[in-house]
Amino acid sequence: MSRINLLPWRAERRKQRQKEFGAMVGIAAAVGVALWFLVNMYYNAQIDGQNERNAFLQQQIAAVDSQITEIEALESQRARLLARKAVIEELQGNRSQMVHLFDQLVRTIPDGVLLTSLKQEGQSLTLEGRSQSNARVSTYMRSLDASGWMTNPQLSVIEARDGVPGLPYAFTLNVQLSTPAAKEAAAADDVDPAMPIEATPDAAPAAEGAAS
Repeated sequence: MSRINLLPWRAERRKQRQKEFGAMVGIAAAVGVALWFLVNMYYNAQIDGQNERNAFLQQQIAAVDSQITEIEALESQRARLLARKAVIEELQGNRSQMVHLFDQLVRTIPDGVLLTSLKQEGQSLTLEGRSQSNARVSTYMRSLDASGWMTNPQLSVIEARDGVPGLPYAFTLNVQLSTPAAKEAAAADDVDPAMPIEATPDAAPAAEGAAS
């Protein structure tokens, strides 16, 4: 005897498939959410790590900037100390120079010449005075050049002017301050070592006598 199923089995199977599909969709959604959460956590961790590295670099940069500021302050202080040291050394060097300079001013001035003004600007010295004649001024210039402490005297002004009896001429001289050592060195630099030494007239007969 045949059995016939008259129950709505197609509807039940459809419901079963819908349940299975819903379960699969739920599982896929859960997996997707889990993957998104993991990826989001990974990238958040990377961002946090980069932010920490950036903060560390900012701290190091601030520390280096502070050190650079300190170094610049030290360099500025060093430059000021070196400038002060140079000034002190120059003053110490010029102290003995000025003593010799005034001594030579007294020693080199000839009779018939009177100094009325003395002005120094760096290594340049300006002398003003009165003289009996032009020849006295020339003699004074030669004495200054031979002193060793003054060099290159140049006459800028000489004129007849009233005011001092017996000293009718007013003059102005410009000289450069120097030292004997510096003057000797300059003279040595002016000598050409390749220049042959010419024999004097007296040396030729002496050489001929030695040869005979």
